[in-house]
Amino acid sequence: MLHGETLLARALAVLAGQCDAVVAVGRDGGVADWPRAGMGPLGGVAGALRHAAEQGFAEVLTVSVDAVGLPRDLAAQLAPGPAYAAGQPVIGLWPVDALPAVEGILAGEGRHSMRALADAVAARAVQLTTEPANINTPADLAALARMEMPDGL
Repeated sequence: MLHGETLLARALAVLAGQCDAVVAVGRDGGVADWPRAGMGPLGGVAGALRHAAEQGFAEVLTVSVDAVGLPRDLAAQLAPGPAYAAGQPVIGLWPVDALPAVEGILAGEGRHSMRALADAVAARAVQLTTEPANINTPADLAALARMEMPDGL
């Protein structure tokens, strides 16, 4: 919880203003990670890309739930894809045609990382106008709780 909202609710609210559809990946009732749970962020991106392909979408805007202070024009800052936030590569705009690259990385023996995906699809690293906070510890969350967030981000 941050300022009375779950981190998930905060992320969904920011994305809802920028996307035609918003889904949570890896959550009960949401889109499943691919090929299975426990594959890290790349498994979540694979699940999102597979879902987008099935639904007829051309691209996926990804964020991690622990990224707080996402710009309200994140999609525009990252367009055209493939592109990712230079400081946090899980924040990205990925075309659905990146799916074979993601599946290949996850099926392989090499690095199963977002940077491996970025390299595989020649994604651009974008310096966002504001860098979202990345909550990794209870101390990070406590520090953010003491700050006032603009526009409820």
